Amino acid sequence: MKRIILPTFMVSALFFTACKEEKKEAENQNETTVETKETSWQKPDKTAKTYAELSIRKGDDWEPKKFGGGEFENVDSLQLPEGHSDHAYYIRYEGPGWENSKVGFRFYLDWRNAIDIWGKKTDTIVLPYIGQENYEDYHHDSGWGQDILKAGKSVGLGGYGRFMNDSVAHFRNVEKTIASVENSSASSSVMIDYDGWKTGEDTIDLDAKFTIYPEGRFSKISLTPSTEIDGLTTGIVKFEDIDLVEKKSKDGEWGYIATYGTQTLVSDEDHLGMAIFYKVSEIEKVHDGPHDHLIIFKPTTKDINYYILAAWQQEKNGIQNKEDFMKSLDEHLNKLQENGKLY
Repeated sequence: MKRIILPTFMVSALFFTACKEEKKEAENQNETTVETKETSWQKPDKTAKTYAELSIRKGDDWEPKKFGGGEFENVDSLQLPEGHSDHAYYIRYEGPGWENSKVGFRFYLDWRNAIDIWGKKTDTIVLPYIGQENYEDYHHDSGWGQDILKAGKSVGLGGYGRFMNDSVAHFRNVEKTIASVENSSASSSVMIDYDGWKTGEDTIDLDAKFTIYPEGRFSKISLTPSTEIDGLTTGIVKFEDIDLVEKKSKDGEWGYIATYGTQTLVSDEDHLGMAIFYKVSEIEKVHDGPHDHLIIFKPTTKDINYYILAAWQQEKNGIQNKEDFMKSLDEHLNKLQENGKLY
């Protein structure tokens, strides 16, 4: 892979389609119990600037590999049930989602722990309407947009795991996983708490938080490990013939990795830009893994903070070319240098 170093209203009912990724076996997954909290969820106001949600099958008695019928209900929090795996059809669009007027993201709440991108053609809140009539209609183009990234075996954009033995260990062995969401006028967040995440000979707890703000195409991610381990990593999915771009701020405190090109599920002409902004002092190295461009963090028990950014060509008033995308990244990098944050 060549590396360049530099100093988008309503959901249409569509037919069921094949899943984007290879189905995995449930026996290797988390062994936890169902636990939901009484929800105070309300449909977001039409004027809401940000939104996060978590939605499960209503009245569904969970069984591994069972396709539950009926409607979905939103909950404030969820402890993953025993045997839950990818493509289980228990959680609407496979995990929590969060969005603002520019962009949205979804998190695979299973062993994969990857982050996918909602390409939005509208600047209004869309997540409450996605995946309600046909579980996988969001894989296809509609008035609001669609999910656009094929994560495959990668961490997607900004997902995380542990780099060891020349590959990324995801979350196949976790004692308990609890997810929750919260919304306010200033931001929306998704929280994931992992108890007993085992990789190799190490077992730790890990807290993760994804936050989105009213403006911008970015989301802030914070990771807090209970114990220092080497190899904690995030990254961007790799695609053939898409170069990686790296750059650091003038003061050397912040940096980014980025890709731009035909790297969506939409078409061979559709363009997407992705980037991760990181604090240079928190990372050990940037590394090419088998499926991702990786940022590997130094061992720590302090908060690790980074930002993910996605710019889709078809979004409303979207960035149309690589030159303008790179210019936007430089503006974000300058803001980080000046303020230490993007919001």
